[in-house]
Amino acid sequence: MAKTQTAEKKITGLAQGDPVVLETLTHMTEGTLERSGLDEKTFMLVRIAALVASDAAPVSYLANLGVAAEAGVTLDQVLGTMVAVAPVVGTARITAAASNMTRGGVLGERLGELARETE
Repeated sequence: MAKTQTAEKKITGLAQGDPVVLETLTHMTEGTLERSGLDEKTFMLVRIAALVASDAAPVSYLANLGVAAEAGVTLDQVLGTMVAVAPVVGTARITAAASNMTRGGVLGERLGELARETE
């Protein structure tokens, strides 16, 4: 039973953007930038396009948009990426992505507030 509770906590943590769980996911992707042969901005825009195409959850956008911003990706470039994939994925995926990006941003703000409260 303890193993199930641990798995349940991890899944819940993943859905809620738990930094420890997100760090584990980050380690899973280590080295993919170098192996891709792409520059960092292009790599992050491709990842965002994949998130849009796969109807990713808000926490996925939280993790990736932060890294993209650190790489110098602008919101205009994110929007341009969404426009570029729209004919392939459809308007429903684009509007869902915009909603999930917004919810991911709200999640990030709330996590920041919680971190400040515990300081």
